[in-house]
Amino acid sequence: MSNNIELRHLRYFLTVADELHFSKSAEKLFITQPALSRQIKQLEDYLGTPLLIRDKRNVKLTRTGEYLKDEAQFIFNHLDFVRQNIRHLSSGDKGQLRIGFVGSAMQSIIPGLLRQIHDQSPDIHTVLTELPNQDQIDRIKKDELDIGFIRTMRLPEGLYKKDVYEESFCLVLPSNHPLDQKNFKTVKDLENESFILFSSQYSHGYYEKIMSIFEDYGFTPKVAHESVHSSTIFRLVENELGIGIVPSSLKRGFNLDIKFIDLNKIPQRTTLSAVWKTDNRNPVLDRITALLN
Repeated sequence: MSNNIELRHLRYFLTVADELHFSKSAEKLFITQPALSRQIKQLEDYLGTPLLIRDKRNVKLTRTGEYLKDEAQFIFNHLDFVRQNIRHLSSGDKGQLRIGFVGSAMQSIIPGLLRQIHDQSPDIHTVLTELPNQDQIDRIKKDELDIGFIRTMRLPEGLYKKDVYEESFCLVLPSNHPLDQKNFKTVKDLENESFILFSSQYSHGYYEKIMSIFEDYGFTPKVAHESVHSSTIFRLVENELGIGIVPSSLKRGFNLDIKFIDLNKIPQRTTLSAVWKTDNRNPVLDRITALLN
């Protein structure tokens, strides 16, 4: 083998790292299993270290294999971004910005930000993807997103957070529920209700804050269902499967058989934050973060 590796070696390795099975990987790659084994061996010889632990039954990644998997994913993601950016540059755009967001951000921050981008930089092409908090963090780390709008209190090293919007919570109930804004007194009155909440997978910090509301009133809620999507929560509430607590901005933009009660008197607030990687190489990102007040 020459002193260079090729992208195909990394692509073959990533397939095996995902499948952890040589015959399935070879079938997926449309090559023979011996040929795949040779490609992986060439890559290991070039790097001077084993990447996989193989026996008759199992395939496992070594510590260096785990590291290479993450780095190879980043390489392919960045190459795809470069390809897309070149396409936009060649058609007259100044570049592409990949934005992730939780659903409530579309009811608060995102529309105004897009208007500012259009007014000041109409030649920037934006790609928007609604994702749970952790998925956004993972994609930002892998260079699949440039910026995310999330609700979280903890971030891994290498990511920067800027708080952009703070708001209160509100209850969401079926429209025929006896409680309304006029007769609602305290969260304690909800002790016997079943709740439909954003899952802890949505954001562990956000989930803890919701639980602290109930703790302040001395009870643990009965959680009937969890979801990472507000539309799912609202549909379950509409079908009288429980009540929810959501950010107040989610009161807008839905036409369902539900109603809301503001929880303005409780101390808890939820913060929407913009998050991006400190070493992001997208040349248009700085122009966008400068628009965040």
